[in-house]
Amino acid sequence: MHQNKHQNTNQHLPVLLEEVLKYLDPQSGESFLDLTAGYGGHAAAVLARTGNPAQAVLVDRDAHATAVLREKYDEGKAGSPSIRLSDFLAAARELQTAQQQFDLILADLGVSSPHLNEAARGFSIARNGPLDMRMDQSQAMTAATILNTFSEAALADILQRYGQEPKARQIARGIIAARPLQTTEQLATIARQAWPGHSRVHPATRTFQALRIAVNDELSQLEEGLPLWIELLQPAGRLVVISFHSLEDRLVKQALQDAAGNRYDADLRLLTKRPVSASASESVLNPRARSAKLRAAVKIKKKGN
Repeated sequence: MHQNKHQNTNQHLPVLLEEVLKYLDPQSGESFLDLTAGYGGHAAAVLARTGNPAQAVLVDRDAHATAVLREKYDEGKAGSPSIRLSDFLAAARELQTAQQQFDLILADLGVSSPHLNEAARGFSIARNGPLDMRMDQSQAMTAATILNTFSEAALADILQRYGQEPKARQIARGIIAARPLQTTEQLATIARQAWPGHSRVHPATRTFQALRIAVNDELSQLEEGLPLWIELLQPAGRLVVISFHSLEDRLVKQALQDAAGNRYDADLRLLTKRPVSASASESVLNPRARSAKLRAAVKIKKKGN
């Protein structure tokens, strides 16, 4: 029965798994924080190496994902990881307040395949569904809220800033004219009309990305979260962050570089000089991996630590 309930979760392939294991370099007994655990693909591989699930915290803001993790790890049983339904910023703040630190921290900022494959979640351009796009389904703000209530200027700003959409104004105008919008198909059609002709990438891709970022407040969360993640690292602890578009990657690059600057009091040493991308073979097997960029750093052991 359980198998059926969560069968679509098996479709989620963890991105850059070999590279995650290389840079996290999990050792027996180490503690682990997964800030975006999803369906546990990366976590399973890391915990297989640490052999220490009792010293692991798995966080996700999606209730379905955390339900799957609780079932998978039999939460509450002695020696099982702690599973938290929370966004990564709130979780990091709580862990910092509790003065917890970890040897290994991972954040995979991508949307998981089950989200994209489930039309009802509203993330998918290919599958018609309601304009939802919430990762945390308890929040009030949805894509429909933004599309049907924001001004034309505000819509254009979201599309431009978060989607880097060259035709942001035109698409915003189309949205206003078509209100009220109810389905992902309606939104995809408006974007397609702004971009006549054929292209390899669906013309609505940037529009959907921009809305998803706005609905889930992704960039602000990331910007505020990164310094906390660095603080949550033990001396000699490793941090790996996987991002999926240039705006995220820029924030990650900046935060890691700032903490690893050529100063006597630097907190980090970079393990990746430039972002690590998926191999050609992984990109074929898992199209989500094509845009993935991995950056990693290690916490410097200070004298006196």
